[in-house]
Amino acid sequence: MQAQNRLTLTPTWHALEPLWEGGETVVQDGLPHSQLAPPWQVLLLGDGSPTRHLKLLTREKIEVDVIDMSHIGLSDDGAPQLINAVPVPRLRRQVWLRTASGQRLAYATSWWDAALVDEYLQNRSLPIWDNLASLHSELYRDIQGLYYGNCEALEVAFQEKGPFWGRHYLFWHSGQPLTLIYEVFSPYLQKYLGPMALG
Repeated sequence: MQAQNRLTLTPTWHALEPLWEGGETVVQDGLPHSQLAPPWQVLLLGDGSPTRHLKLLTREKIEVDVIDMSHIGLSDDGAPQLINAVPVPRLRRQVWLRTASGQRLAYATSWWDAALVDEYLQNRSLPIWDNLASLHSELYRDIQGLYYGNCEALEVAFQEKGPFWGRHYLFWHSGQPLTLIYEVFSPYLQKYLGPMALG
């Protein structure tokens, strides 16, 4: 029993301390451009693959650095409330998304049914979308929340000052929730998308 407890004493993940947050209505209607510029809204509120978007923006292969694969058991892990849709016991995965040349562009945490993670993440060094696409899985990215906030660890990792924009969403497969994902994007992307807000 003691060994099992040690498995659940895992490192924390990098949640934003929100200055602002919005739910489903914001996701559906979007934000004023003075708060979030149109290209950034497409990235954050669109239901396409972020790794695909990042590849198109940078013209570089997007690689994954897996920094954590932790069994969290029955814990809600301080995740968005939608974690309750993911069956227990759960596994948390944390990654950096970066260009092949080494520029970190995004951070992501995902929570999985521990019994299914090996089936869907057959190659853990690939982005989630690449793993699922290789299985020809029908997926629906159900964006549920948007955040604007600070995180000191992300400032260090991105080498960029906050605040940062992030989001969380459920991936659905065959009518069932597959994984909950929390993503934060680096302000470095202003190089490609322009300012985060229009004055």
